[in-house]
Amino acid sequence: MADRTPPLTVDELRSRVADGSIDTVVLAFPDMQGRLQGKRFAAGFFLDEVLEHGTEGCNYLLAVDTEMRTVDGYAMSSWENGYGDFGMVPDPATLRPVPWHEGTALLIADLAWHDGSPVVAAPRQILRRQLDRLASLGYTAQVGTELEFIVFRDSYEEAWDRDYRGLTPANQYNIDYSILGTGRIEPLLRRIRNEMQQAGLTVESAKGECNPGQHEIVFRYDEALTTCDQHAVYKTGAKEIAAQEGVSLTFMAKYDQNEGNSCHIHLSLTDENGENVMAGDGPDGMSELMRHFLAGQLAALRDFSLLYAPNINSYKRFQPGSFAPTAVAWGVDNRTCALRVVGHGRSMRFENRLPGGDVNPHLAVAGLVAAGLYGVEHRLPLPEACTGNAYTAGYDQVPATLREAAELWEASPIAKEAFGEEVVAHYLNMAKVELAAYDSAVTDWELRRSFERL
Repeated sequence: MADRTPPLTVDELRSRVADGSIDTVVLAFPDMQGRLQGKRFAAGFFLDEVLEHGTEGCNYLLAVDTEMRTVDGYAMSSWENGYGDFGMVPDPATLRPVPWHEGTALLIADLAWHDGSPVVAAPRQILRRQLDRLASLGYTAQVGTELEFIVFRDSYEEAWDRDYRGLTPANQYNIDYSILGTGRIEPLLRRIRNEMQQAGLTVESAKGECNPGQHEIVFRYDEALTTCDQHAVYKTGAKEIAAQEGVSLTFMAKYDQNEGNSCHIHLSLTDENGENVMAGDGPDGMSELMRHFLAGQLAALRDFSLLYAPNINSYKRFQPGSFAPTAVAWGVDNRTCALRVVGHGRSMRFENRLPGGDVNPHLAVAGLVAAGLYGVEHRLPLPEACTGNAYTAGYDQVPATLREAAELWEASPIAKEAFGEEVVAHYLNMAKVELAAYDSAVTDWELRRSFERL
């Protein structure tokens, strides 16, 4: 793993605690849903005790549903096992200031059992394991995530009280690339950009998107673990800044009948000298390594869809002609395909267009790396590129529902080999919990169609 310079060093933290400019330290980890969970510490206590020895958290934090309800089916955490603790081990390389909370710093934790062994079902550990496999071959994954969100004039509390109906989007029409449209909420966008920069993220740009009120802020391409950690910090921070401004924003994959929130993920590989090993003299400027790596993406795409689209709502993005993919296909700069090859030379990379804004980046990038390694290890040939409309070209289709994705995940020999039985069973249970909750719910759609007329 490459060395990482933190935005805030431990020595700098000690100095800022001593002069009173930092009084609170947040220690958090990404949970199954990609949310940051953890504790706020008095800064002095953190430095004296937690930095070296860590802290504990209930292991149910990796065994609950989206609403934080304890549910059955998880081997690592249950009533039968007493819902004990696991350790939260600070990663000093992730230490950063949190400008949107006065006097606050934050760092990410890895999870470990009391004997020091890693919690293998933790998203960050799942990604670390795949990156270690990649490092054993001499490669490092460079990743960028492009995360979209929709902004509403209503506060989160107002949205809750109104059952999320009739909310007012920050823009009334399509503002894709519109400077006028983004200018309407530039104070919010500017605050998010600037405060993320102060937190150690490198901002590239912001732009409007298709759905009313929809926007995207993009950050610099970076080493995979760094990008995924920063993604989690950004997602949490953007919501917190919006709440402070009296508005709300959502990253859910499909808010309404219009375009959903995507999270396209770009990935390339570098060698020990930092050179992009995906560029080469082969067709379309790709190396043989990239062709095998990309072929692995195609081979595992359906099996790994649970990692890229983890929720019921995720699958409602996948509509023909919507810029969300339905075809298991690749193409050069072709946005109708699930996999899009872009760049050339040092910027050569591919983009996976399946994930939505609800994705857990640690799990998704782990899936991309594992799929690529499968292609490299088996020297899979890369099919011909799609040069037309992949939506109508007769390719295999991405799963249409979470149920289909879960069945593919459960049966996948690729998943079992790459991640192990424990991880496969853990995330299969996550999908089953969501499916059971959805299947038992009575929706507004059913009430409108059935209350009087049936």
